[in-house]
Amino acid sequence: MPREWGEKHPDGRWHSPAADRNKDPILAVLRRVLPPKGSVLEIGSGSGQHVIHFAAALPDLTWQPTDSDADLRASVMMRLRASPLKNVNPPVELEVTRLPWPVRSTDAVLSINMIHIAPPAATGALLTGAGQTLSRGGVLVLYGPYRRHGAHTAPSNEAFDSALRARNPEWGLRDFEDVTRLAEANGFGLEEVVEMPANNLMLVFRQRGTRAA
Repeated sequence: MPREWGEKHPDGRWHSPAADRNKDPILAVLRRVLPPKGSVLEIGSGSGQHVIHFAAALPDLTWQPTDSDADLRASVMMRLRASPLKNVNPPVELEVTRLPWPVRSTDAVLSINMIHIAPPAATGALLTGAGQTLSRGGVLVLYGPYRRHGAHTAPSNEAFDSALRARNPEWGLRDFEDVTRLAEANGFGLEEVVEMPANNLMLVFRQRGTRAA
């Protein structure tokens, strides 16, 4: 989460208005697709709003937040200290392109609004890392805006893509078909595509192969 897309409270917590808007629609899908018990690795936890919300609603799952940004990890930790939740681990540093990841085994991987604010190599690393971390039958859930067949799905997404690329030429919306091909190359099968508010998608993949050693 780029920091300028949120605000920092005086106590050090970061807050993202977008996270508040999309947390309930995302949770509605997670209730269906995540395993009833086990562990969930969140890639790029940002402010920590999502993981706290999801963990409170799904208490039989153990949540592992991560972020590459130390200030955002501190924000997650502050939210944890202010929460009675016992099913969220302290956040760990995880940069998707540094393989293997520090978390080597999990039942589900969740990534929200990451791949369009990272270089293309991060998408491949995310899918490779998830393939190495999830065992057969594990679920990978990706949320965010995508292009379909090389075209934007809405004028707002096209404007957003242009703004991202103006900030960093390596950023931008990825093609749904390219992400699916990369996922398949790492042992995943596409299980579901869910239309979400604000022209976003949730992509649900299932690991069909055997986790790499």
